[in-house]
Amino acid sequence: MLTITIIGSGYVGLITGICLAERGHAITVVDIDEKKVRAINAGEPPIYEKGLQELLSKHAGSNLHASTSYASVSDSDVIFIAVGTPPLPDGSADLQYIKSAAEQIGIALQERHVPYPVVVVKSTVPPTTTRDIVVPAVEKSMKDPFGSCMNPEFLREGRAIEDFMHPDRIVIGSCDEEAIAKMKQVYAGFDAPMLVTSSTAAEMIKYAANAMLATRISFSNEIGNVCKKLGIDVYEVMQGVGLDNRIGPAFLNAGVGFGGSCFPKDVSALASLAIAVGIDPILLHSVIKVNDNQPSIMMALLEERVHDLSGKQIAVLGLAFKDNTDDIRESRAIRIIELLREKGARIKCYDPMAMEEVKHLFPPSQEISYMSSAGNALDGADACLVLTEWPEFAELDVEFSRMKTQIIIDGRHILSIPHAEGLCW
Repeated sequence: MLTITIIGSGYVGLITGICLAERGHAITVVDIDEKKVRAINAGEPPIYEKGLQELLSKHAGSNLHASTSYASVSDSDVIFIAVGTPPLPDGSADLQYIKSAAEQIGIALQERHVPYPVVVVKSTVPPTTTRDIVVPAVEKSMKDPFGSCMNPEFLREGRAIEDFMHPDRIVIGSCDEEAIAKMKQVYAGFDAPMLVTSSTAAEMIKYAANAMLATRISFSNEIGNVCKKLGIDVYEVMQGVGLDNRIGPAFLNAGVGFGGSCFPKDVSALASLAIAVGIDPILLHSVIKVNDNQPSIMMALLEERVHDLSGKQIAVLGLAFKDNTDDIRESRAIRIIELLREKGARIKCYDPMAMEEVKHLFPPSQEISYMSSAGNALDGADACLVLTEWPEFAELDVEFSRMKTQIIIDGRHILSIPHAEGLCW
């Protein structure tokens, strides 16, 4: 068992903490948000994620604690940095929280009680960040030897605990043998290939992986847009494409586009990095452009079917960027709602988990309301847009008979009713 501190109780930090607690390590999660700290210590997850409530109830107050203090760092074998790296206006990653966390770790390690602590960057950061920003920031206050490492995460929101406990691979970026050995202790018992690289390569692996997945989605959407014009089912096409063992079927689902905390931010950051080193990121810019355009294509299709949207009642099913999460960051639903409001439509929304989050952006009003069920959102609607692949939407059937006009556009290929129209098929 290791003693581990994780800086940041956001999505990555909390999932990392709870999963390592489940593996028997002693975990302290540090966050400046006192409300989140209290919630974690009370066994109440501040985010929704499948399985998180059960694990937090099991470990909170036992081998997992939350704090606003960095005091636990001095007793920790491993210190993970899992703070946010939000995009700056030019698309590059904002590293101020990374640097601040590293500086605070250095101060706390002045009183260290562990011979060789290892500072691990878990956040998604541009190549050279661990070497050129994190290590110097720690060294500024703490001159005794310590290890450093970059350990990217590969978690799908909604399935993050499963992904952490059963990873495709574990990447350890370090040239320090003692730090690598300590990281192997962290992941002892995990059944996955372990790749040891330089810290810069590990940082780039994360960006490249997300950019590849985002590219597959945008490629599928562009093919889907062509298929729509030709009357071809893009899902049949992509099924045939995915059977090629050089390609595979994952992330070939056409629809309204990707969102979330990773793909949009990471593709933009990688494009910005390319520009900074003198490379024109033509493909990366195209990936972003195709994704940004999908909501407008859905709106154009809606207007073809409904014509004047002013005063029309539109049901929006799904607000989270994907199923099994309440995360609305870069959700396609946000842009769709903005476009519907510009057209003067009246919007009735439903999502099993994300409505409270969206209310902060669009408070309830005469033009937008939040319903207690999908059926209530459909009641009297002139049209319906399905924007999140929640499994319960696949079960909808007679509920659509409550619509005034059964114009239904499925942006996620989840409906099985015959009168639903696909965005790209």
